[in-house]
Order: sequence, then C-alpha cells, then structure tokens
Amino acid sequence: MDNSTGPVPASANPLAGYRRAAVIGGGVIGISWAGLFLAHGLDVVVSDPRPDVRDQVLTGLDEIVPALSALGLPTGDLAGRLTFEADLATAVAGADVVQENGPERLAVKQEIWQAVERAAPAHALLATSTSGIPASAIAEAMRQPERLVVGHPFNPPHLVPLVEVVPGAKTSARTLRQARDFYAALGKKPQILRKEIPGFVANRLQSALFRECVHLVAEGVVTESELDEIVTASIGLRWAVAGPFRTFHLGGGPGGLPHFIQHLGRAMEGTWPGLGNPTFDEPTVARLTGQAQEAFGDVPVGELAARRDRAQIALMRALEADRA
Repeated sequence: MDNSTGPVPASANPLAGYRRAAVIGGGVIGISWAGLFLAHGLDVVVSDPRPDVRDQVLTGLDEIVPALSALGLPTGDLAGRLTFEADLATAVAGADVVQENGPERLAVKQEIWQAVERAAPAHALLATSTSGIPASAIAEAMRQPERLVVGHPFNPPHLVPLVEVVPGAKTSARTLRQARDFYAALGKKPQILRKEIPGFVANRLQSALFRECVHLVAEGVVTESELDEIVTASIGLRWAVAGPFRTFHLGGGPGGLPHFIQHLGRAMEGTWPGLGNPTFDEPTVARLTGQAQEAFGDVPVGELAARRDRAQIALMRALEADRA
C-alpha cells in the first residue's frame, strides 16, 4: 500500500471522538467500510467467523487503495491499525462505532445486535448496513432499540457519497444526530429518511429501473450492452447532475415542474401500465447471463471495478467543481 499525506491533527479532526470502529462482516461492504474508517485514522477491528477473512480483507483493502488515494485520503500502512476478532463481544467491547454488514436475514441480524448491545460501550454508535430490513424489525430483539439506526451506504461505501440514515420506530433523536454527524465527518452525504420503508430509497429506485431494464432485454428490444449505453448517454448523465425532479422541472421551461406535469404528465402516466413485470425464470436468466458473458466476460471484475472507480471519481470531482 502506498504512502500519502499524514493523518489529520486530532484538534482539527471532526472524528476526534471516534478512535475505534468495529466492522461486523468482512465481505465487500465490510471491507469498503473498513478501508474508509482506516483512511480517516480510526483503529478498526473486523469481526467475522470465516477462517479466510484476514486474507480476503487485506486483498480487498489493496484493491481500494487507489480510490482512497484519489479522494485525497492517507493510505500509508492501513493494515497497521487493523485487527481481527472472531468473537463478537470481544470485538465491540471497546468500539466507538459499530458498523454491521452481516447476512441480510432478519433472525441473524437480531442475534448479532442482541450480542452487540450487551458488549458495546454505552456511548457507541450502533449502525446496520442492511439493504432493506427496517431498523424497527431488527431492534425488536434489543433491550435498547433507541440505540440502533440504519446506516445504508450505496456500494462501494468508500467511494459513493450517499448514506441513507433511517431511524426505527424507537430510534432516539440523539442516535439519529450522532449517525448523521459521524457519516458527514467521513465526507459522506448522509440523508435522513422521514419514515421507514422496505428497501429505503436508493435501492427502491435502482430496483424499479432495473426491473424495466430486465424486461426490455428479455423482450429482445435491446441487448444489455445497448441498454447500458442508452442509460449512460442519457438519464445517467442527467440524473448525476440534476436528479429526476430537477430534471423535469428544467424540462418544463419557464413554468417549471407544474408546467411539465400539466402538459406531459398525463402522457407519461399513460405509459406506466405498460411497463414490464419480468421474472427471473430460466429463459430470462439464460439470456441475461449469456449477454453478460459476451459483454464483460473477457475483462476481470476487478479491472471493471477499477475503471468504474476512476470514472466515478472524475465525475464527482467535476460535480464538486461546478457546485463550488
């Protein structure tokens, strides 16, 4: 791992109150969170019972170092502050923040959080990276449900700014503020959702669009490669700059969004019943996997991810420069 700039002095560091992070789960999301925490100067302990977790995490950290460096974060000897502890209670005992990335199964998450709240310090921020399980459901098994909050990143967490901060029915206002401020101090863009909904917001939007993508490919309207080109050359560019509502507000001319809805809304609404409702049956899966092999098969996934990260960083920099 290469050396970059040194750590931020504690007096100027908004994360000064956070010295140690416990990352539960050493998969793709856990590795990404661990790398981000380490690059911001936190000591990190990864808790995962798999025997090969150390090798997987260290390999994964090496892969994301270029992106962390490109973001201006120090990446020298990240592993020097990284430890591993299979015993969950021991791992979280001294943590200032616990970021859980376990299996997306409610019973498993409830078991994890029952153990965490018994062992973690009273001041620790307790956050789950669940992709769609509400905090209220997970916290039903906790004695102090007010301590748990969803901190759902958009993959990969070390790079994509969004973190959806979602309170459960009993999450305290203090926990919510603590989560928002913690993620903001990491350079993220935390967005507090006003109410719980399965899948939260970003995943629901992604799923809705992908459903129509699958339908169009399954129906033979376009190939996967052609559809990707269509998205990146049109709505992908638009939404990166403006988002759906701002885009249609601009599309309404001087009258803005009200004018757009008045003149084009009904026509758009008329297309909604005709949107696809595909299933992942055998023919559909065969078509999707076959086209994926044709489009991506010759390039290793790691190389595709590195290309994506470089382009993502360039886009983020361009957007930041425009908003400055």
